[in-house]
Amino acid sequence: MNNPVRGGMISALEGYLQDHREDVYLLLRRYAGLEKMLLLRSELWDTFEDYCREWDKSELASSPIGKVIAASQEAAIEKPWVYLAVRPDVGRWKYIRLHMESIEMEVVEAPGHLAAKEHLIEGRSLEDAWALEFDIGPFNREFPKLREAKSIGRGVEFLNRRLSSQLFHELGRGDQRLLEFLRVHQCQGIQLMVNEHIRNVKELRGALRHAKEYLRTHRPESSWDDVGQMLQSMGFEPGWGKTATRMIETMDLLSDILEAPEPTILERFLGRIPMIFNLAIITPHGYFGQDNVLGLPDTGGQVVYILDQVRALEQEMRRGIAEQGLKIEPQIIVVTRLIPEAGETSCDQRLEDIVGTKNARILRVPFCGSKGEIVPHWVSRFEVWPYLERFAKDAEKEILAELGGRPDLIIGNYSDGNLVASLLSRSLHITQCTIAHALEKPKYLMSDLYWKENDPQYHFACQFTADLISMNTSDFIITSTYQEIAGTEQSAGQYESYSTFTMPGLYRVVNGVDVFDPKFNIVSPGANADVYFPYSAKDRRLHGLQDEIHALVFGDDQRPDIHGVLDEHDKPLIFSMARLDRIKNISGLVEWYGASERLREQANLLIIAGHVDVSQSSDHEEQDEIRIVHDLIERYQLHGQVRWLGLQMEKNMCGELYRFVADRRGVFVQPAVFEAFGLTIIEAMASGLPTFATCYGGPSEIIEHATSGFHIDPNCGGPTAEMIADFFQRCRDDDDYWFTISQGGLNRVESRYTWTLYAERMMTLSRIYGFWKYVTNLERSETHRYLEMFYGLQYRPLALSLPH
Repeated sequence: MNNPVRGGMISALEGYLQDHREDVYLLLRRYAGLEKMLLLRSELWDTFEDYCREWDKSELASSPIGKVIAASQEAAIEKPWVYLAVRPDVGRWKYIRLHMESIEMEVVEAPGHLAAKEHLIEGRSLEDAWALEFDIGPFNREFPKLREAKSIGRGVEFLNRRLSSQLFHELGRGDQRLLEFLRVHQCQGIQLMVNEHIRNVKELRGALRHAKEYLRTHRPESSWDDVGQMLQSMGFEPGWGKTATRMIETMDLLSDILEAPEPTILERFLGRIPMIFNLAIITPHGYFGQDNVLGLPDTGGQVVYILDQVRALEQEMRRGIAEQGLKIEPQIIVVTRLIPEAGETSCDQRLEDIVGTKNARILRVPFCGSKGEIVPHWVSRFEVWPYLERFAKDAEKEILAELGGRPDLIIGNYSDGNLVASLLSRSLHITQCTIAHALEKPKYLMSDLYWKENDPQYHFACQFTADLISMNTSDFIITSTYQEIAGTEQSAGQYESYSTFTMPGLYRVVNGVDVFDPKFNIVSPGANADVYFPYSAKDRRLHGLQDEIHALVFGDDQRPDIHGVLDEHDKPLIFSMARLDRIKNISGLVEWYGASERLREQANLLIIAGHVDVSQSSDHEEQDEIRIVHDLIERYQLHGQVRWLGLQMEKNMCGELYRFVADRRGVFVQPAVFEAFGLTIIEAMASGLPTFATCYGGPSEIIEHATSGFHIDPNCGGPTAEMIADFFQRCRDDDDYWFTISQGGLNRVESRYTWTLYAERMMTLSRIYGFWKYVTNLERSETHRYLEMFYGLQYRPLALSLPH
């Protein structure tokens, strides 16, 4: 699709070059002088600004070359060419190269740009640039796409507008397909919407008129027991509503659709159709359980997210089923891995009921080795790939047996769970939802280009291949934020990073995922309102935990899972809680604190992260971080100022700890290098705790800077420490300031981030995508065949080559 902004920028540069040869030549020469093959966006722009400053040429920033440099995400230096990946708008890319001597510009296609990077990494000549290419683009050519960047993440709204018109008006068969859709709806052998008495659309229209006339002769609160016999003779079944009033409303919506379909009416009607009774949620890696698991390797926010998600979804499913007048018991199963050597967790149990639900449970299926033997020990999320195909087959049998049939919807989580969900969805012919939680590719700098160096530890080749497959097989994708999909004006989003990339020597991706695809939808999770509520709600507080929490924070006992003692109890607390890995950056926070005398004078530091004793960890990255934190405490002599809890905290204790810190006018700091969303941020804000969180990723959308919290740059520890110190100083000068930010956070969570809103939207999306999948070619069978080939020829050999 041609974009005038992008095209205009490149065209303007072409005309600019020959009239400003000297500036362009000196700038390109300076880039080459950095003696680096690949330059990041920050390096490109910093070097450009240095040039403008040294030569007093600030006007270059608004010139065509300045605009192109500002929009460039990376450069590859292959003398005499400088290759630039230009992103002048969200989700739109152009690739050019500039000749350092002749100052000429050439527009190159994505494969040419990728080939140049491959040449730099592998040393192959550009003439010998053949590589296997993954290109999903041709399969989506005729599929409707969003056009505006602001619409990204609102796919269901677009589909309803676009396909309603196409299906009902252009094709002239939408009403018949809608009738067929109503016919297929049944559960446990019970027909739910219409029966054999209605044979065509004409009969449906007439039956609706007669049914509404009949219902109006009854009391508004009349139930199916009162009117069902007559309605069944007309062709209707007991899924239209629990009262006569509700039945009439639902029938009116269908009549309006058959008369003149509108997107909003269609969405309201589909939102009432009983479609989702059995739900499977897939999450294989880590320790998935309800107790004693948080903080274990690969086990953190995703577990909390899924358990809270299950409770909210079951409640919403029950509400919807009851509103439609049905007496069907919904089922949710979370399918995860059974770990025989589960330590103090319940991960060695095949079935476990989920607390706070009536009929939701965890179903655990073991990994099996190459000879079929059960793998007894924990396996890192980076090493699960050889086990997943067998796991999917075994899980399918267990799911069908446990549910008594196939689920109505399958939700994958993280890269491994999404791949398994893809395999199950294809086998069982059910709607698939993908939730990434976090994509590893954008976390690690140039992880695609240097995949060979990273593969022995991280096995990115398997993971990125699995991501491509699941992203493209899923019927819809849920993200917590806009940035997760498409980033910002300055930087690409997590999913966008999969649009074009290369793993030299393996394959290159020309069209991997399109952020303008209407399968993307933003549905933000919340915090468990029963656990994470404001510190000011005194009547709900768990006062019986106060002494225990006080001892954990201020105690002087010598425990192997606690390090450090806080000498001054009257200081406010800087609190952080996360896994102990490089991305979460707890060690970075300790260093910022240690290096800032001003901050150390004003507050103590409390962290809950991983293990305190390196010998207790089996994760190499966590072991490295443990050593770093200990070294920092010694280097900065933080004894008496830092309390490090290396323990797992159950959720009620955790919620009360947030409020304990708030009572003392403390703050919560989330220092991650990158965070896809950040449930701990929502939890802290919901507890009334002023929050400082990374500006990279979802937190920048959750928090309104200086209103409901603060954005911090994890790459700039000094300024971050000063920002936190300034906050404490202002709180001392202005008694109301802490309360202002606290209330801002509470207001933000209540308006945008609750599980009730999440569950309502999730169920609506499931119904709508299920409908469009049935009545159109949203199933994309050609795409699936292509992906099956890619799975067989690329993923399987990669996975099977790993030890297992």
